[in-house]
Amino acid sequence: MFRHQGINRTFIHNLRLATLLSFVAGIVNITGVLAVKTLTTNVTGHFAFFAEEVIKDNYVAAITFFIFTLFFLLGSFTSNFLAELVAQKKPHLLHVIPISIEIAILTSVGFFAKAADLSSLEGKYIAFSMLFAMGIQNSLVTKISKSIVRTTHLTGLFTDLGIELSQLFFYKKESQRKSLKASISLRLSIIIFFFIGCISGGFMYTFLELKTLFVSAFFLLIALMYDYIRLQFLVIKRKRITSHLS
Repeated sequence: MFRHQGINRTFIHNLRLATLLSFVAGIVNITGVLAVKTLTTNVTGHFAFFAEEVIKDNYVAAITFFIFTLFFLLGSFTSNFLAELVAQKKPHLLHVIPISIEIAILTSVGFFAKAADLSSLEGKYIAFSMLFAMGIQNSLVTKISKSIVRTTHLTGLFTDLGIELSQLFFYKKESQRKSLKASISLRLSIIIFFFIGCISGGFMYTFLELKTLFVSAFFLLIALMYDYIRLQFLVIKRKRITSHLS
């Protein structure tokens, strides 16, 4: 689901990527809300909080919310920088380092941190780390899918879904309607799995607290292993074909 790019990438590849990582983002989203009472998968709301604190002359809190946005940005930058670096020699492995870093961050937060007030150092550490991890994920998914898939927030998805649902009344050609329905089903899958992640993550948090992030890391690890096993299977298959032809 990660290594296919360009013309080799199909709807099924994007669907697998979308459902798995939107589920992961949903778990991270609700975990952040319950642990530190703030958003940890996107930065839209943080600009409103930043403005609110500025109006209240609470500049320390305002700076904190501004830094939140920078950590998401830094995660996005880091993800794409590393992906581009690896892609120069091994383009089929460009996803490995960013996803591995995301797994390491989520695991470390789950292992070392405890729920805390956002004004505390531990609360800030949790929010900074999770926003950085989600910046990594969103950037990587956007790059791999050529901006077709986004998994860490739903505002744009609902906008695009509304547009495409309205286009069903106007697109009459079978090829147009087929492409449109595929896009609608992809966006619905992301939304549904994000909600499933949020709901299941909320239930798990009552028992596991921040260790709920281990579940997100586990699914990311499964995704990495799935791609690795598929790649090894194709390599073996090609060697057999080559040896048979020779």
